[in-house]
Amino acid sequence: MTATLAHSHNGRTGTPPERFTSFDPSAFPVPTGREEEWRFTPVRRIRDLFEPFSPSTRISGDVTAPDGVAWAIEPLSPAGVLAPADRVSALALERAPQSFVLRVPARAKLDEPVLLSGRVTPGVAYEHMVIDVGEGASATVVVDYSGSATVAENVEIVVRDGASLELVSVQGWDADAVHLSAHAAQVGRDARLKHVVVNLGGSIVRLNPTVRVTGPGARADLLVVSFAGAGQHHEVRLYIDHDRPDCTSDVLYKNALQGGGARTVWIGDVRIRPAATGTSTFELNRNLVLTDGARADSVPNLEIETGNIAGAGHASATGRFDDLQLFYLQSRGIPEDEARRLVVRGFFADVVGRIGIPDLEERLMAAIEARLETA
Repeated sequence: MTATLAHSHNGRTGTPPERFTSFDPSAFPVPTGREEEWRFTPVRRIRDLFEPFSPSTRISGDVTAPDGVAWAIEPLSPAGVLAPADRVSALALERAPQSFVLRVPARAKLDEPVLLSGRVTPGVAYEHMVIDVGEGASATVVVDYSGSATVAENVEIVVRDGASLELVSVQGWDADAVHLSAHAAQVGRDARLKHVVVNLGGSIVRLNPTVRVTGPGARADLLVVSFAGAGQHHEVRLYIDHDRPDCTSDVLYKNALQGGGARTVWIGDVRIRPAATGTSTFELNRNLVLTDGARADSVPNLEIETGNIAGAGHASATGRFDDLQLFYLQSRGIPEDEARRLVVRGFFADVVGRIGIPDLEERLMAAIEARLETA
């Protein structure tokens, strides 16, 4: 087991450099793995994504949506939210042949979730999705990926003033799939975003969520459940940009690792700008290593440019099973295998239980237990 932890707090005067973004793929050098944004990623296994390619497949599937929700496949239609922060994202934004666009009308209150099942056949693909929730509306959207391919994707999320969106992205890919995706969210005045990522499948899954608040009173909750098996690489690099007063962000990421070469990476970057007075932010990462040969990297970072905040902090921990918990359960007649399952269920339960979709929660816990059966 290997774990790393690093952090920085900027309490000095002056402004830190802006994160580099560009719509021009050539503005980003071809990654070597030595760059900060790529140093944890197995770049040799994804080299084909660093150069333009001709798509040979695409994500297709079914959409189940309540009345009033509009969706369409359109020519490439960027929403203006995403500013690519790496070469793969810039290439995908430039070269995706089309956009899947989902619009929830203003003041609509959806009683049922919008369900998007995205399936893909082997090949390489550029994908682009836009989810736009109108002013004062509330919606839950579940995007469920499956299949086997190499996918470079951008997802743009607009949560307008007074709106509420829960977006659940489930990576249930086949074992050989590669998925690199940038999620860019814009959260308006008094709006709410709950962004949930579930990583179960895939050979390499690398998600970059970015959240920018555009009005006072905005709130963003980011949750991740990830279970990396032998040889799997699950990486999430988030960036939350607070530049409006009285906004809140809360991050809870939990990873379990099992098997040789299992790898999880969590990078949590939060910036609180001078105008973001009254900000409240906290990020928490927990990693549970179930077997030898697995590695979890955890790097929370805070850049604080004003002393007038409600609160800011982070915490991270990586460890094995709690032997005392196992001993306690076994001393009450519970077999070791069942005791291990109970500990893992308890580890993930507080995140899964916050999804708020009972059928999906039950399915995810069943998938996690099935993973444990292979130990």
